[in-house]
Formats: sequence, structure tokens, C-alpha cells
Amino acid sequence: MNSPASSPARRLARLKRAIVAIALPLVLLVGGLYAKSEQIVLGAEAYIFGYPLVIMDVTRANAALTVGPQNQLRRVRQFPGADFREVVRPNVDTLYTTAFIDMSQGPWVFEMAANDQRYELMPFMDAWTNVFAVPGTRSTGQAGGQYLLAGPKWQGTVPAGLTLLRSPTQMVWLIGRTQTNGVVDYPQVHRLQDALKLRTLLAWQAGQDEPSSTWQAAAVRPNPPTVQMAAMGTEAFFTRLAQLMVANPPSAADAPMMSKLARLGVAPGQVPQWGLPDRWAVTLGRWIADWTVAKELKKPRDLVRGWSTPPAILGQYGTAYNIRAVVAMVGIGANLPADATYPNARVDGGGQALNGQHRYRLHFKVGELPPVHAFWSVTAYGADDFLIDNPVNRYALGDRDPLVYNPDGSLDLLVQAQAPEGKLQSNWLPVKAGEPFLLNARLYWPKAAGMDGSWGMPAVERVE
Repeated sequence: MNSPASSPARRLARLKRAIVAIALPLVLLVGGLYAKSEQIVLGAEAYIFGYPLVIMDVTRANAALTVGPQNQLRRVRQFPGADFREVVRPNVDTLYTTAFIDMSQGPWVFEMAANDQRYELMPFMDAWTNVFAVPGTRSTGQAGGQYLLAGPKWQGTVPAGLTLLRSPTQMVWLIGRTQTNGVVDYPQVHRLQDALKLRTLLAWQAGQDEPSSTWQAAAVRPNPPTVQMAAMGTEAFFTRLAQLMVANPPSAADAPMMSKLARLGVAPGQVPQWGLPDRWAVTLGRWIADWTVAKELKKPRDLVRGWSTPPAILGQYGTAYNIRAVVAMVGIGANLPADATYPNARVDGGGQALNGQHRYRLHFKVGELPPVHAFWSVTAYGADDFLIDNPVNRYALGDRDPLVYNPDGSLDLLVQAQAPEGKLQSNWLPVKAGEPFLLNARLYWPKAAGMDGSWGMPAVERVE
């Protein structure tokens, strides 16, 4: 016989109370978030808008610990290896000469010596990842030049002999690249790098050389910028964004988006003051934005024989905030397409994901090699967008390598985990057995056919 304490009626009453105790907070949460639906949408849009500026600053801070101090050229003397984690999809075609530059301490004089030996480009990016100037082989020729790099508020007179490069933001990132034809080419490229100079205008006028530094890399390397971004709290993200926008103002075309940020309580110099419901709503919006980007990146879009070509607005995004944010997430520091374009493939010609458990062939017919004024390459990356460790330390193949052509003049690149036999080892691009990967082609100074769609990369053929 049931006791009163355990009667069905009492058990049912306890169950109802438990359900209410669990369900009521959920109902209130869902109802509260529904009431905050505008903040959720605005949070997603504002996060996408601000992501490039925040990751630029994270990258700047990282570089100060791992690359070198601000306002000094960092001449990278060798190619990155498989352990490199500073920037996703690093290239092994060029040696970099880089610097984060604080325009509040300028203006600056940047000098390039005459160079008719190697293709070079020196893109300057503003804090929003837009390229605002690219002195180099394509744009200014081989004669070199002297440039006055000035910030948005500088009102001085440009000295004779200097060409003005005006930055719209206080933060500037120079990501210079000099063509490097393999390890044996290092000495020649080092001489070209040493001919690049960055000094304040006052130091240049006084004939002073570049400042020296006793800087040393941090003993403990920080996480890559993308990892730090993922770990950053939502309120911390928008606080940093608000602070950064003071010295790195949005453009006039961003006015409608700034109105949306204002509705979230975010403006240049004005950090958010959110209550718990608002914080949850904006955090949910951010999560939705991240989830949507990740989902969309996995979808094949506008593929031609399995290859996707980045949009023509790369490096100068205007108000295409979605594209700007995605590029910052997967390959910050992208060039203008006129300087270099980057077709990439995650699937083979049959639409199946590339994986090191199979062998693949990339076949270029006679007369259908990548059309370039400078040079081209194909690099393999793992699913994490970094170089793939392999026993021969080979990460890319291109027209500067000793490739073996077929008797009819065509060319096969072999993409697989195991080395092929015989002379075709020269054409082997290693990947990791059983692991997914992607291919990134690079066309430096592409010809018109490489930009207008009249030429395209051949399909990646699965041969086993």
C-alpha cells in the first residue's frame, strides 16, 4: 500500500514542480532572447563588421612578441616551416619584409632601391585590412622610389623627391614580398631586402639610419591570432573594437553600420554597458555569425573544375563586410588581385573532399600553364590552413622548380602522401596520409586571362 508521501498524486505534484523549476527559466530565457531579437541580429552584423579591425590589432600585438618591435622593418630571412603559426596560409614563394607602423609617431619615409632582378610588391594595409598603396614591380616599375607615409591627420608639406602615401588609419601593416627562387636564392633576396628602409621623416632629413634593436622573441609563444579571437569574450571584443575605432576611424561609407553599432551602445571610444540579457543577445549573434561563416566556408561556391577564385574586390572591400571578415579569418593580409590572385581547391574534379588517403594529379595541358607576368605556384595546406609537415620539407611547387615535363610538353603535378618513383619525385607535392587538405594556387602579377575567367586551373584528378 502506498504511503501518503509516495502516493501517485504527490509524485505527480513533485514532478510538476520540477518541470516548472526547469522550464520556467528556459521559457524566460527564450522569451527574453526573442524580445532581444534585434540585438541578436545587430550583434551578428556588428561582429562581422568589426572582426578585421580587432584581429589586425591582435596580430599586431602578436608580432611584437614573435616577430619584432613596431616601426621597424622585419626582414624574414627564410621560408616558414610546418611549425609556423603566425598567419594562416603562409606562402613559400617570397621572403617577407614586414612592419606594423604607428602613424602617430610619423610621418615615415619608406625607400625602395632599384630592382630589376626579382618581382617585388610592398602593400600597405590600413587597420581595416584594406590595401591603400602598393609600390612595387607591377605598379611603380623597377626604378625604386622614396615615399612619405603619412597618417590621416598629418597636414605637413611633402618634401621634394618623396611621393605621398596617405593612410586612412593610425595602424598600418606593411607586408612586403620579394620573389625568392628557392633556398639557394636567399643571399640575393637578402641584399634586396637590405635595400628597403623605413625611417621617420625627421631621421631621414637628418641622414640617420634605421634604428637598431636588441629585441628578443618572447620565451613563451602566444596562441595564433585566430585562436585568440575565438577565445575572446564578446564584451571584450566590442570594448576593443570601440577603443580601436578612435585612432582607426571607419570610412564615410560605413555610416549606416555605425548607426547599427550605436543601437548596441558601441561607438568610437564608447564601450558597451550591457545588462545580462543584452550581453546574451549579442553573444548569441556573434555565435550565429561564426557558425554561419564556418558553414558557408565548407560549401563549394562558384566552383570551376573544383576551384574557387577569390572575388575581385580582395584587398579593397568597400562595404562588403562579409567578404572582408572571411578573408581576415582565413587569410589576413591578402594582396590586390592585380598583384597576386589565389585560386584554391578543397575538392577534386568529382566534387569529393581532398584527402591524403588518395593520390591526385594536376594536369596542365600544353599552353595552359597559369598565365602570369611574374611566376606561379601551388601550395598544400592541412585542414588547419597551415603548411603540412613532410619528410622532404616541400610545401609548394611552381615554375621556378626543376619540374619534369611530359614528352608532349604538358605538365603533371602529383599530390599524394607517398613519394612517386623515379624522376617524377621532382613533381611531387606531399600531403599527410589519411588527412584532409586543400590546395592554394598563386598567380603573381597575373595576366588578363588569369583575372577575367578566360583561364582556370585544371581539375584535381583522383588517380587512386
